Amino acid sequence: MKQKTEQVTMQRDCQAIVIPAGLSTTLRKGSDVLITQSLGDSFTVNDHGRLLRVAGRDADALGKKAKQTSAVTAPNSEASTQRQSSASQTIKQVRAQLKTCYDPEIPVNIVDLGLIYHLDKVELLDGRHLMRITMTLTSAGCGMGAVLAEDIRQKVLTVPGVDAVEVAMVYDPPWSREMMTDAAKLQLGLL
Repeated sequence: MKQKTEQVTMQRDCQAIVIPAGLSTTLRKGSDVLITQSLGDSFTVNDHGRLLRVAGRDADALGKKAKQTSAVTAPNSEASTQRQSSASQTIKQVRAQLKTCYDPEIPVNIVDLGLIYHLDKVELLDGRHLMRITMTLTSAGCGMGAVLAEDIRQKVLTVPGVDAVEVAMVYDPPWSREMMTDAAKLQLGLL
C-alpha cells in the first residue's frame, strides 16, 4: 500500500511523542518534517529518521487544520433512546469510536488491526456507566500504550451513556497478524 507523504515546515514549536518509545519531545518552529500518516485525529511525522506522533490539537503547527472528531450522537425518538441505552448498542457505538483510533506506525485502525480484545459496559453503584476495554499492542515493548489508551479514553467518553473508561493492556494472547481483519490485511497488501 502506497502512503501519501507531504513535507511541511513547522509553523511553531509543538510537543510530539517519539514512536515507539512513547517519550515526549519538542518539534521546533522552522524545522522540516515529512507527514507520513494523518489518520484519525493525529499525525505521524518523520523528523530526520525519527518517527513522531503529533496530536490533532497541534495540527496548526504543521500548517494543517485540526480535524473535527465526531461524537456518536443518539437519535431523538423515545424508542431509539431506550435502545441507545442498552449495553449492546453502547458497545457498537464504542467500537465505532475505536475505529477512529489509529496505530501511529501502521495505517490501520486499532479495531481492524485486532488490538481490541474485549469491550464491557458495567453499571457502577452510583448509576454511572463504566466502559472496560481490554486491548493489546502490536509489540509488548511498544512505549505508545499510554498514548493510545488516553486517545481511547477521550474518544469513548464522547459516547452517550459512557461516564468512565478503563483501558487494560494485556499481552496474553500476544498480538499476531492473524488477529487483523481481512479488510486490514487487504489494506496492507497482505492478502
